Amino acid sequence: MVEKLEYPNHIYYLWFGLIWRIKEMKGFQQLFDDLQKCNTENCKAYSNVPECCKTSPCALGIDEAGRGPVLGPMVYAASFCPLNHSAELKKIGCADSKTLNEEKRDGLFEKLDENESVGWAVHILTPTFISNQMFKRSKISLNEISHDAAIDLISECINNGANIKEVYVDTVGPPEKYQAKLMAIFPDIKINVSKKADALFPVVSAASICAKVARDGVLKQWIFKESNIEDGIQWGSGYPADPVTKKFLIDVLDPVFGFPQIVRFSWQTAQTIIKDKCVAIQWEKEEETVESTPSVKNFFLKRPAPGTSNGAPKKRHRFFTERSLEFLTCL
Repeated sequence: MVEKLEYPNHIYYLWFGLIWRIKEMKGFQQLFDDLQKCNTENCKAYSNVPECCKTSPCALGIDEAGRGPVLGPMVYAASFCPLNHSAELKKIGCADSKTLNEEKRDGLFEKLDENESVGWAVHILTPTFISNQMFKRSKISLNEISHDAAIDLISECINNGANIKEVYVDTVGPPEKYQAKLMAIFPDIKINVSKKADALFPVVSAASICAKVARDGVLKQWIFKESNIEDGIQWGSGYPADPVTKKFLIDVLDPVFGFPQIVRFSWQTAQTIIKDKCVAIQWEKEEETVESTPSVKNFFLKRPAPGTSNGAPKKRHRFFTERSLEFLTCL
């Protein structure tokens, strides 16, 4: 159970005997609260669009956090600012979030959030959503999910009033195909899809920081709805190769219902554990009805020629014989 304690400028969460100090973030806190109520539905958060971003041509960067882990959501984020402000992002210290520690990332996000020439948007894709998409009859790959999230971010930033003229994206899959896909959807915008874009373009670095801070916050404030989770359980980094994460997956597994909502069922690691540890399900065979459905092959069988029945001559009706009518095979 999480107890929320509010103090000026900060929020404290008493969780399993530990106190988490969360810097109050305008858009993110509502997002965290929404996920605590229901951690299976995707959530979105947006900053206000600065006035300068409505009138001046802007660059927008997109990056994600949490693509590889078997635990927790995948977060896609966008950051945008006027084209002539990109150097300012680099000046305040924006860099690939993976090269920054948590304290540095939180501090940079605070600066971005307070900067009057920078806007951001964040989409949280829950583990349940990811698994459901990948388990559909017509399966949707993680690359397609990522592409759709990026496209949605660009569209919504534009719809919110940002004057986006250039877009920089950290690639998912072959950059050439991804870039061509985005250019077809946004023909009036300059698109650049690159590997390691979060290290090359400050506006993508800013998006990387937004995504990582949001994902870290979601995981810190995650509330388990399942009753079989012990207080204070550790799950490690969330990556499949992490021994602490592997132990967590074994410890929280229910032999009938599988994993809690924080786990991505569609990951091979999770599927293997379910196959080895869970109770096998045998579905009852449906009883055959008396009137069985005809095989589709019946519709392609060669039909008897006119005037015959199953290949044998058929007695003609007197209507035809009295009038000396014959079948014609051609005119």
